[in-house]
Amino acid sequence: MSALSASPERAVKGAMSAATRPTSIAALAILFSIVFVNLAGFGLVVPLLPFFGTSLGAPEWQVTLMFSAYSLGQFFAEPLWGRLSDRIGRKPVLMATVAANALGYVALAFAPDIWIAILIRLATGFGAGNISTIQGYVADVTPPEQRAGRMGLLGAAFGLGFIVGPAMGGLLTRPELGHAGYMIPLFVAAGLSGLAAVGVLIFLKESRAKADPTTPRPRFLGGLQDAVANPVVSRVLLMTLIYMAAFSGMESAFGLWAESRYGWGAREVGLSFMVVGVVSVFGQGFLAGRLARRFGEARVIAAAALLFGGSLVAQVLTTAGWMVPVVMSLGALGMSMFMPNTSALISRSTPPDRQGAMLGLNMASGSSARILGPMAAGALFSGLGPNWPFLVGALLTLPAAVMAVNAGRAFRKRQAELAAAPAS
Repeated sequence: MSALSASPERAVKGAMSAATRPTSIAALAILFSIVFVNLAGFGLVVPLLPFFGTSLGAPEWQVTLMFSAYSLGQFFAEPLWGRLSDRIGRKPVLMATVAANALGYVALAFAPDIWIAILIRLATGFGAGNISTIQGYVADVTPPEQRAGRMGLLGAAFGLGFIVGPAMGGLLTRPELGHAGYMIPLFVAAGLSGLAAVGVLIFLKESRAKADPTTPRPRFLGGLQDAVANPVVSRVLLMTLIYMAAFSGMESAFGLWAESRYGWGAREVGLSFMVVGVVSVFGQGFLAGRLARRFGEARVIAAAALLFGGSLVAQVLTTAGWMVPVVMSLGALGMSMFMPNTSALISRSTPPDRQGAMLGLNMASGSSARILGPMAAGALFSGLGPNWPFLVGALLTLPAAVMAVNAGRAFRKRQAELAAAPAS
């Protein structure tokens, strides 16, 4: 029998009772604080990347390659770090990856040309692919029925980072200084990541016991066969791939679109992403778990995908700059519902000792979309016009919603089978 075919709901009870587990609320409070600090640095940099790229004299397609390169690194890193955290513990993996963030920002500040910047983003993405490890930590200390809510709170910490980060980036950027005007935000981002690394080292307790060293090491992407065989996880991986292609295309092209459409610079783009962060905090902190408990994770995911797709169409139809943050807030509400419920659905369908690996595969699926999405968005932007990355992204949310519904049906069927089976 596959490891993923066992009942994760039953297995988690034994795992959660281990004496090595930190107190749930205290551990989560520390983790969320660290995530907030780290994501504030990340949110500070993302809105200014298009302008940083153009300050190096790069055309649009090379600018979007910086986003794709980072995601390519994450594609290989997320399953690796997720599996490694299952084996050696979450804390050392988080320590290494957060420190890699800090080094990456410093190196990027001194990049002499766009190709070196792309290579730095590739290396930084590989070093910083830790989202599955963070999600695995949350799953370690959270009962299954509370995971959508706790993943939502984790997303709220991400969202808070995207409130503070873009605002700081907009205020710290000095475009009148040319390329040097974009170095200050990168240094601040490095400092925030360094602070987060110190927080991991001093305050965060380990949530997992180390695996038996005699246990054979899993192969890279070795869990993919089990994931494909799992009717829930396989559908979620495909759904994440489709949805994240739409999202990453919007994210990478937005600054270029706003500059072309309304003459915006890094400050206006940063403030728009700040609005996205505010709405995301509300959605993930207060709505994601409540809606999941009432309607189920899969139905919420489907509705979230459609809401995000509708916001992309509405963004193209805007006629004034002030309307853009309003429309983006609707899309942010959809985004805030999507990711925490996706993670919760995977964790509820996966045994405790495989959650880091399966969540890592899901992040790898999203990272592969983040490779292709920005590249496709850059080609669409340059070849067909500024609106096309958003229109194509809206179309992609339709099959993502269908896959979410199918994953929900598979999950409910599996739960019914487990309920009918005698306890072993």
